[in-house]
Amino acid sequence: MTDIQSLFPETYEASRERFRKNLSVVQSRWSKANLFQHKLSGEEDLTIDWIYSDAAETNQKVFILSTGEHGVEGYVGSAMMQLFIEKHLPRLDPRTTGILLVHAINPWGMKYHRRGNRDNVDLNRTFLYNVEHDPDFNPAYDKIAGFLDPGKPLANLFLANIAYLIQLFWHIARMGMKNFRYALLLGQYRHHQGLYYGGKERPEETQVLMDLYKQTMRSYDQILHLDMHTGYGPRYQMSLVNSALDKNPSAHYEQRFNYPLVVAATADEFYAIRGDMVDYEYALWQNEFPEKRFFATAFEFGTLGNTLYGLFHSPRVMVHENRAYWHGAKNEKLLAQAKHGFEELFNPEAVDWKEKALADADQAFNGILSAEGYL
Repeated sequence: MTDIQSLFPETYEASRERFRKNLSVVQSRWSKANLFQHKLSGEEDLTIDWIYSDAAETNQKVFILSTGEHGVEGYVGSAMMQLFIEKHLPRLDPRTTGILLVHAINPWGMKYHRRGNRDNVDLNRTFLYNVEHDPDFNPAYDKIAGFLDPGKPLANLFLANIAYLIQLFWHIARMGMKNFRYALLLGQYRHHQGLYYGGKERPEETQVLMDLYKQTMRSYDQILHLDMHTGYGPRYQMSLVNSALDKNPSAHYEQRFNYPLVVAATADEFYAIRGDMVDYEYALWQNEFPEKRFFATAFEFGTLGNTLYGLFHSPRVMVHENRAYWHGAKNEKLLAQAKHGFEELFNPEAVDWKEKALADADQAFNGILSAEGYL
């Protein structure tokens, strides 16, 4: 297999070019495979790319792999996509299994190393099944909005860190840790320069994926979707994050997939999300295609760890990066420091981290594909 470092691309363009070249690899086993693109509105060359093929004989199963819903996370996602194509794709049966590989759901965010799209929208707060973007949702976020977006340039990182910690502990003392995390991470639709902003309407990126998922769910008896993410959870143990709408307990899947860490996207096990993409698929399945067999989960590659340090540090680097993006920094050094901390939260440089992330993904691919009958 390709050496580890080369699996992780340096730029969005390099990642996209490699993905497009993989069409010939897929076509060697799925002769019907084609490359499709959705160019985002605007003048920039930013595209959501996907490779799709029906099964050669009968559309029994489909396997979906997606990356880059949170743009900056697409670099690790790209490595996992390449790992899958090189090592696991050849093990699937093209006679009965269709394939849908999606590169960079959020190409703008991937190119510019941001989590949201060009409108600062967190796409994983926009997959709402027959629900409006209610501006009054999550009013608790209002209580911390000024803390998360101070509204002025980043002038001194040391002082900013002290101010952050003082305010963080004050908010936690006032709200409680659980309520603070709930308000922060759930999603909000009012503060367009804030964190986890879900926007005022459905983004085009979200609509493209909704259409793809509905089409594949309609066309196959069994659907399996694995979505790549980074950021939260233990640093050296990737978490499988299941939908809160999945009725089986996490321990069931740890045994079923022979994988050591499975959590549900709930406030008790991970954190609660409104507008989650996998939740949307579960709602689509339960409401429109209940006769199908369906499972989806997210691979969440933790970076800072789930210690108290990690829990406090993650929002800090997001606050500093977001502040510098919207309001600027006093000098280029400060700007670079803010960007570097943010990058390390979602796309770490450490080789040992990359090695363990690939090993965990390999184990999960094996366990899930076997348990779901794809191997």
